[in-house]
Amino acid sequence: MPETPSTLTPECQLFGDLFNASPIGIAAETLDGQLLFANPAFSSMLGFSEEELRSKHCVDFSPPEDAEKDWALFQQLRAGFIDHYQLEKRYFRRHGSLVWGNLSISLLKTHPSPLVLAIVQDVTAKKTAEEALLKVNRTLEAQASVLQSREELLRIFVKKVPAGVAMLDREMRYLQVSERFCSDYSLDPSEVLGRSHYEVFPDLPDRWKQIHRRALEGETLRAEEDRWDRKEQTLWLRWEVRPWRNAEGPIGGIVIFAEDITRRKQMEEDLSSLSRKLIESQEQERARIGRELHDDISQRLSLLAIQLEQLRNNPMEVSGRLQELREEAMAISIDVQALSHELHASKLEYLGVVSGMKSWCREFGERQRMKIEFTSDVSSPVPFEIGLSLFRVLQEALHNIVKHSGVNRAEVQLVQQSNEVQLEVKDSGRGFDVEEAKRGCGLGLTSMKERLQIVKGRLSIESQTQGGTTIHARVPLNAKTKSAEAGR
Repeated sequence: MPETPSTLTPECQLFGDLFNASPIGIAAETLDGQLLFANPAFSSMLGFSEEELRSKHCVDFSPPEDAEKDWALFQQLRAGFIDHYQLEKRYFRRHGSLVWGNLSISLLKTHPSPLVLAIVQDVTAKKTAEEALLKVNRTLEAQASVLQSREELLRIFVKKVPAGVAMLDREMRYLQVSERFCSDYSLDPSEVLGRSHYEVFPDLPDRWKQIHRRALEGETLRAEEDRWDRKEQTLWLRWEVRPWRNAEGPIGGIVIFAEDITRRKQMEEDLSSLSRKLIESQEQERARIGRELHDDISQRLSLLAIQLEQLRNNPMEVSGRLQELREEAMAISIDVQALSHELHASKLEYLGVVSGMKSWCREFGERQRMKIEFTSDVSSPVPFEIGLSLFRVLQEALHNIVKHSGVNRAEVQLVQQSNEVQLEVKDSGRGFDVEEAKRGCGLGLTSMKERLQIVKGRLSIESQTQGGTTIHARVPLNAKTKSAEAGR
């Protein structure tokens, strides 16, 4: 059972939606350059499935002349000399073709070991446009006798290029704009041509006007990230401004390349926010364990020590209180063992998955004074990693029953069907609104989903107000786990 809506956090659902639906490629790698996770956009850009990507090293996608430089930067990140870098680079796709990507690499200092986050945006169209513009200029310089003027050819290029491009004269009046430029800023070409750039965009920052003046003097300027605070919204842009020359040679105006990267920046901020949330969650769990050790175990041990000291001064009472103190020591030992089992599933290692889960249910039920009916018909050995994921789902589900259901009885069933193992945790308590819980997506529900995704499993929830809740987890027994694949 997930947490109640009042405690649910939307950040985790946002992360899952952004990761899978993002048009920008996102991947996570180890410090050795081995890929762990990749979203569909990253897989599509390179032409490989996520499973195929995990068998490759990050330099496998770089042309030989780029690989040494790419790996040197990665080594600096790994050594801690830098924690972020960004560059445009080429990637090999499945069949050997090349694609250009704008790569942003960051070091995530996660526990227990850091990860490398790579965000890659396909900029092949932009590079193609730049190369086409360079080719046009070279052709014009080599063929001074062409019938069409340099300006006419440039206008044709700007209009047709599949990128955000605008051509302006020395007075900053529009001579030509691409369809993508108009689409990005909701402009109609017929209403733009001949008008001043500063009239169309009256809220342009003064620093950009200075950049335009420098370009008109012959400079080429660019920015990988630039913030534009507009009245309606804040935009992030990647741009380049360069002069163009007419057939006689003098500068006739400037060409502006502008790409809206607001969504990518928002995703980076959301990912950073989620990373902070996960770290906060880890710290909260450490604090909880610390409180249990200090406020409960430590104080009970201190009290036991005081009682033993009193007996040393009154030896006549030893025989009468020995059994009482022995029981108290055993109770403390049991509670310490229970706390350790919450952190490390040792019973699964020593007893096996089925017996270990059954034993934990019995001990948990005794501590929480609730009745847990555990049944199983699993006959095949369950791999430890699959068993551990199901065990964590079981723990989360039973803890939620204790906290939220209002009942002291639960049913746990472990079933094998064909080549699949299924876990069902059921209660008849107060229930909750499943759709509202999914929209909020608290860390408990997210934790269960992510645990199962590691072993290619699925999670489903059925619940009705005052009608109880059923948590259903399904995992294929022959699934290659993500951590196993990453270690190949």
